[in-house]
Amino acid sequence: MKIYNTLSKRKEEFVPIEPGKVRMYVCGPTVYNFIHIGNARPMIVFDTVRRYFEYKGYEVNYVSNFTDVDDKIIKKANEEGVDAETISTRYIAECKKDMADMNVKPATTHPQATKEIPGMLDMIGTLIEKGHAYVAKDGTVYFRTRSFKNYGELSHKNLDEMQSGLRELKVTGEENKEDPSDFVLWKPKKEGEPYWDSAWCKGRPGWHIECSVMAKRYLGDQIDIHAGGEDLVFPHHENEIAQSECANGVKFANYWMHNAFLNIDNKKMSKSLGNFFTVREIGEKYDLQVLRFFMLSAHYRSPLNFSADLMESAKNGLERILTAVERVKELAGKAEGADLSEEEKTFEQTVNELVGKFESAMDDDFNTADAISALFELVKLANTTVTENSSKAYVELVKTELEKLCEVLGIVTERHHEALDEEIEKMIADRQQARKDRNFALADEIRQKLLDMGIILEDTREGVKWKRA
Repeated sequence: MKIYNTLSKRKEEFVPIEPGKVRMYVCGPTVYNFIHIGNARPMIVFDTVRRYFEYKGYEVNYVSNFTDVDDKIIKKANEEGVDAETISTRYIAECKKDMADMNVKPATTHPQATKEIPGMLDMIGTLIEKGHAYVAKDGTVYFRTRSFKNYGELSHKNLDEMQSGLRELKVTGEENKEDPSDFVLWKPKKEGEPYWDSAWCKGRPGWHIECSVMAKRYLGDQIDIHAGGEDLVFPHHENEIAQSECANGVKFANYWMHNAFLNIDNKKMSKSLGNFFTVREIGEKYDLQVLRFFMLSAHYRSPLNFSADLMESAKNGLERILTAVERVKELAGKAEGADLSEEEKTFEQTVNELVGKFESAMDDDFNTADAISALFELVKLANTTVTENSSKAYVELVKTELEKLCEVLGIVTERHHEALDEEIEKMIADRQQARKDRNFALADEIRQKLLDMGIILEDTREGVKWKRA
């Protein structure tokens, strides 16, 4: 299995620290509002990475945090006249709901920054003792960036080149720094903000220290994979490396994975452009399984363009897969004959080749786009070779492999059949009677009315089936 490592800028063979186990940390959202579809991409991508590791037999310790103390949270709390914890608690719950609807598995641990303050104080204290951090006169603690000789190795820049970018990050109190590139580990409280006691001042942590501490506590000093959106490469992940390696004395993460940006109709998502969408808003128009399938339709390191047309295409593609799985499941319940026929043994070989093609794509830096292509080939094979005359062994083989590959991609194959209300049930029954009476004009009229109501009918050998458009 090969992973593109942002650190080395090349694909590397994955070798875990501990055989058979993966320690993986993924930066989670700041919880001040509903998550947007940009947040959803890393959640879906790295959930799929986790699922594939598990498919390959690895035990995955997957940690993804919630940043629950932040300027945006405090601002929202002040606007509503509540405390910051009320806001973060509310939106952690909403985030978990959206994640469940996207079939993103809960992390092994979902730590919250505010619950990890003691660990942050300990790591900051260690950095001060080792000379990598210092306390300014106002109580702010800064990391001494030039004390870490490898600073810039992830973003592939040197400190002097970064100065122009760092100027954009300046905040009040910058004059207390020894060097413009130094960054905050702990900052004094302001009026109306949550704060904690420390040896330096009453205050709260800087953003970067949170993830270093949570990764250390739940995964250890050294981890296999650290992941997130490409916007986190600098300064967040760069600063995490500096803090962690200076405090712990070992290499922090062996592999760094970053997903590319999501654009909306070929433009950067922005509230000012009116093209900003939350996951919840998309869920009002589509099953969020469609959003998940759309997100996996491109390689995670490729920019992804979100549009109504592409979502419709994803919806149709997902429907093809679900229809095939449902059909095979139905036939599995009816199939007889235990052993594969000679013809089915040839089909079995093709099934195994397609599963191998799927795995090869995923082994090549988790290429979900090519993996989905292999899955579609398996769907086509299922549609053309699984029939009412197939042996139970062959139907079960195809069913099992389809379900396994769907599980890797996080595709829920169980359809949720909704109860039709009495009016629609009566219309379907009336149409059936009209067909029996050979009144095909009336049958077609009822079918069109149902279609206008968003109900699609399918006449099959097993009877009339319906689905929502």
